[in-house]
Amino acid sequence: MIINKVLAELLGTFILVGLGSLGILAVGGAGGAAQIIAIAFAFGLALLIGIWALGHVSGAHYNPAVTLGFLLNGEISLSDAIGYWIGQFAGASVAAVVIWIASSRDAVASTATGYADFSTALIVEILLTAVFVWMIMVTVKRGGTAAPGAIAMALVGVHLAGIPFSGASVNPARSFGPAVVGGDVGQLALYIYAPLIGAVLAWALYRLFPVEE
Repeated sequence: MIINKVLAELLGTFILVGLGSLGILAVGGAGGAAQIIAIAFAFGLALLIGIWALGHVSGAHYNPAVTLGFLLNGEISLSDAIGYWIGQFAGASVAAVVIWIASSRDAVASTATGYADFSTALIVEILLTAVFVWMIMVTVKRGGTAAPGAIAMALVGVHLAGIPFSGASVNPARSFGPAVVGGDVGQLALYIYAPLIGAVLAWALYRLFPVEE
């Protein structure tokens, strides 16, 4: 049922953004190499939890860019994709609200993605999203029990590479929740469209280098 899939996407995105945000707060932000490593693993392990808990229901997208990649490849219908997107943005927003209740609105704002240089952040978000979504599409196609761990570690790698330059969102929902609930949407637009561009590029790469049956 589509409602179960939407709920799974909502809860999975809630886990991803909630645990990832708590990881940021636990180390006081990405102030150095040790903090970046801790945050990267917080998001990666949160994704792994979400995949194992709910991946059998919805496929564990938890990211509008991932859903767009599968939509372009004809593996999900437009109506289902819209439902997934609603669930993902809602899940991220609820996670941010819970952080607000547990701590403060300023704490939520401190977990939002941001950049110092627009051009650098744009390139990094497109590139990292393209690699991440492409890897997910290939991994899902190939299957295997190692897939959840491989996808989770890919997100760790994305964060290790991208946090200093863009905050390593690669996920419009992940950026949307903390920015909107935290009350600072000044830089949000880039984190909406750049990952979606990356998803289109990922789909093109997936089609260019098809996985053999």
